[in-house]
Amino acid sequence: MRDTDFRRPAETAIQQCLGLDTDESCLIVTDDQRRPIAEALYAVASETTDDAMILQYPPGEQHGAEPPETVATAMASADVVLAPTTKSLSHTRARTEANEAGARVATLPGITDDVFTTGLNVDYGEIQDHSETMYDRVADAAEIRVTSDQGTDIRLQPGDREWQLDTGIVHDAGVMSNLPAGEVFISPETVTGTIVVTGTMAPHGRLSDDQAVHIEVEDGYVTEIDDETIRGQVEEAAESVGQDAYNLAEFGIGTNVGVRQLVGSVLLDEKAGGTVHFAIGDDAGFGGDTEAPIHLDGILRNPTVSVDGEEITLPSP
Repeated sequence: MRDTDFRRPAETAIQQCLGLDTDESCLIVTDDQRRPIAEALYAVASETTDDAMILQYPPGEQHGAEPPETVATAMASADVVLAPTTKSLSHTRARTEANEAGARVATLPGITDDVFTTGLNVDYGEIQDHSETMYDRVADAAEIRVTSDQGTDIRLQPGDREWQLDTGIVHDAGVMSNLPAGEVFISPETVTGTIVVTGTMAPHGRLSDDQAVHIEVEDGYVTEIDDETIRGQVEEAAESVGQDAYNLAEFGIGTNVGVRQLVGSVLLDEKAGGTVHFAIGDDAGFGGDTEAPIHLDGILRNPTVSVDGEEITLPSP
């Protein structure tokens, strides 16, 4: 892929999404496998500010794994941080501490060339509008129920936890977003029921039409996973953090109407309008109280979502 193919999405990220100013520092955190995307972001950033830098390290072993301490320190010292990495930094202490220090952070976990060029070649003003509309619909909900024809039937209570907006517009100090963006999400206090993932789930990518991952949840913790690979990842994490690895960490609603089909990338697919997703593991970075070395997202296609007993319409392309 030519470097020029990265120019427009890099401009969207630096200029529209982050709003980088001339007197700000900009840190691009990347790893050995995402260097070309980092260089495209750096090229645009360096046209705006003289204080731009790329910091590169070997890919992490798992989504949610902490970066080296030198990387975490640099993140907390920058005004603007973009992190195109193989493994996600979204749910890490390093990202949280950078936000607490005042940095604006955009993580691009698992970003690929195709996801970068398609997911950032959209109008983020429109995505912001859809996200804010959905936020207003769920913000005061006492209970959310999600069902699907494939067998999902799960209820969650937000409790005192706050819903989060991921609009892609990161213009205020201490704010964080994924890129590509477009979701409303929460770490619910209580979750019970059955989840049948029919869309995308790492490490499998996009599931085939006859493939699904069944997950049972009771009182906020996963009790059963019928997929051997995913179950093994959770069991491995549990060796260091115990039951916290089984935490049902997240429920999210996709609001990016520019995503017209699932491509197999969790980063992009969890934002797709008309989908919802759940995650297992860490939730400490967005309102929860569980720290775990994993954060595994599973996307559901064509769900039905009810808020306090009333079915709602999801944004869709």
